[in-house]
Amino acid sequence: MMRSPAVADRFYPGDPDRLRATMRMLVPVVAADEKQEALAVVMPHAGYMYSGATAGITISRVRVPETVVMLGPNHHGRGAALALGADDWRMPLGTVPIDRELAAAIRRHSAQIVEDPVAHAAEHSLEVQVPFLQQAHPALRIVPLIISQIPYELCRLVARALAAAIRESGHPVLLVASTDMSHYESRPQAAEKDRLAIERILALDPQGLYATVLGSRISMCGVVPTTIALLAALELGATRSELVRYTDSGEASGDTRQVVGYAGLVIS
Repeated sequence: MMRSPAVADRFYPGDPDRLRATMRMLVPVVAADEKQEALAVVMPHAGYMYSGATAGITISRVRVPETVVMLGPNHHGRGAALALGADDWRMPLGTVPIDRELAAAIRRHSAQIVEDPVAHAAEHSLEVQVPFLQQAHPALRIVPLIISQIPYELCRLVARALAAAIRESGHPVLLVASTDMSHYESRPQAAEKDRLAIERILALDPQGLYATVLGSRISMCGVVPTTIALLAALELGATRSELVRYTDSGEASGDTRQVVGYAGLVIS
């Protein structure tokens, strides 16, 4: 079984040559010795014309290992609340296999995480990240996890399971949290709300992030994946968080009356 692209030619070019050219444009070339070791990154998942530059510069800053655990929100509401992808992904730049050993370890550590292709079939939040990761590591393997809105306590349990499985694996693993920030607010309103959320990520405060987004009604679609990634990174020894870039859709569209915010962060 293979997962086929759901949003190629809509969110990003489906033609391999055009996509390679787009990656060369969006992902800056950084010398290997200038890249940093990271435990997690936060990257946006809109169409490349809007958020691709932010995603590209973020992933260019880190050493991407062979295995990446991708955490993204469920925009469609289909499938399990914690849905693990089990099928390899057929992508324009080549097939990306699942790291089945790590996926199995994650399931052993968490009874709540289940294999469910339904949640992944039409979801874009992880798919748009894959070409950036392939650009960074051509032999990429992934563990994709689509997550619905869940309580903070369950976020903690999931994060502990991820961290335990990653420690057991014995090899480097990068966590990628996929999220856009505020949706359809004016630029000043979006920037102010997003600042509150970004401050919590920079402070390595996952509980504060979760509470701030819910309490301040910030329409950050991937707050749960980001909370889990931050919790897991802390379990794995994270001590630092850095904002690489913040922007919004108005930079591309020219419309600042209703924007979507995009942030790229590195947690190490």
